[in-house]
Amino acid sequence: MLHVDVVTIFPRMIEAPVAEGILARACAAGVAKIAAHDLREFSENKHRTVDDAPFGGGPGMVMKAEPFFRAVQSILPEGPQEGDAVVALSPRGQKFDQATAARFAGLNRLVLLCGRYEGIDERVHEGLATLEVSVGDFVLTGGEAAALCVIEATVRLMPGALGDAESAETDSFSDGLLDWPHYTRPAELRGMAVPEVLLSGDHGRVRRWRRKKALEATRERRPDLLAAAELTDEDRQLLNEIEQERSDESNHKDTKDTKDAQRTEGPFIRSL
Repeated sequence: MLHVDVVTIFPRMIEAPVAEGILARACAAGVAKIAAHDLREFSENKHRTVDDAPFGGGPGMVMKAEPFFRAVQSILPEGPQEGDAVVALSPRGQKFDQATAARFAGLNRLVLLCGRYEGIDERVHEGLATLEVSVGDFVLTGGEAAALCVIEATVRLMPGALGDAESAETDSFSDGLLDWPHYTRPAELRGMAVPEVLLSGDHGRVRRWRRKKALEATRERRPDLLAAAELTDEDRQLLNEIEQERSDESNHKDTKDTKDAQRTEGPFIRSL
C-alpha cells in the first residue's frame, strides 16, 4: 500500500477530490491511503500563523519553515527512510512525468508539501524536501492542484487501482509515445465515421493502425518525445510510411494550388 500525505493549509481541497472516482476506489480497495494534514495545526503560535513577511522586503508573504518541519516530523517521526519521499510542489522543480509517477508508485510513503503566497521558506527545500517537482511551465496559486495531479497519476499505476490493468499499460507516455485515437458506438456520428480498420475484426491490422496513429500523433504534436523513444524496426517502417504520405499530400496540395492560381490568373492575363 502506498501512503500519500499532503501538507496544506486547505485540506478540504484535497479531501473532496480524493473521495471520488479512481482514487476513492483505490483507497477502498487498500491500494493506497491518502491523508491531508492542516499545516496550521503545526503553527508555532496560538493564532495558527504559517506565513510572514519576506526578509529583504518585497510583495506578498512567505510560508514559514517550522510548521512544515513539524508536520513532516509528525508524519515521519524517524525522518524519511528508504522508500519514502518528501516532495515540494514548486514551479522550479523538475518536470513531473509518467516516469516520475511510476517511481512514486513504487514508494512506501509519499509526502507532498503545498506552498502558497510567494512560496515556502528556502530552508524547507534545503533541509526537508528530498525532491522538488513541477507539473508544468506555469504558476498556480497554490500547490494543491499540482498535488492532485501527482496523486492521480501515481495511484492509477498501482496494481489493483484500475478495473483493467491494461488501461495503464496503453496510456499516453507509457512507452514514450502519445496514445492513439479511440472510438466507440455508434459507428457513424454526424457524418463522421469510425475508421474501417477498427470494424474489420482483423486484430493484426488494428494493432498496426493503432501503433501508426500513436507514432503519427507523437511526430506531429510532441517530436521531442519521438526523438527519445525506443523504436522498433516496425516503428521505423511506419514512420517512413507516414513521411511518404505527408510528402504525397504536400505535392498534391502544391499541384492543386498551382492549377487554381493558373485558372485565376488566366483571364486577367488575356485581358492585358
